[in-house]
Amino acid sequence: MIDSVQLVLLIVIVVLTLLLVALGVQVFFILKDFRQTINKTNKILDNADAITENIEGPLAALSSLALGVKGSSLFAVAKFIKSLLGTEEKKHSRERDY
Repeated sequence: MIDSVQLVLLIVIVVLTLLLVALGVQVFFILKDFRQTINKTNKILDNADAITENIEGPLAALSSLALGVKGSSLFAVAKFIKSLLGTEEKKHSRERDY
């Protein structure tokens, strides 16, 4: 009925089929885990994007405030105070010379 060669081939085919089915199941689980990892990474990146947007607003406001102060009268007042302090230092140095 069945030769020894046919029996060996049948056993090899059955073993290879079982191994390929097991390999397919393992690949399925690996891809499922990979999908979960990608979803978690996407959530982390979305959170990072939200955080940077929340930080960007106040920094832009500070930047515009700094530019506004530079061009406004506060800058002129600071310069005036500095010049007054510089004049008083010159007075004190002249008084010491006498």
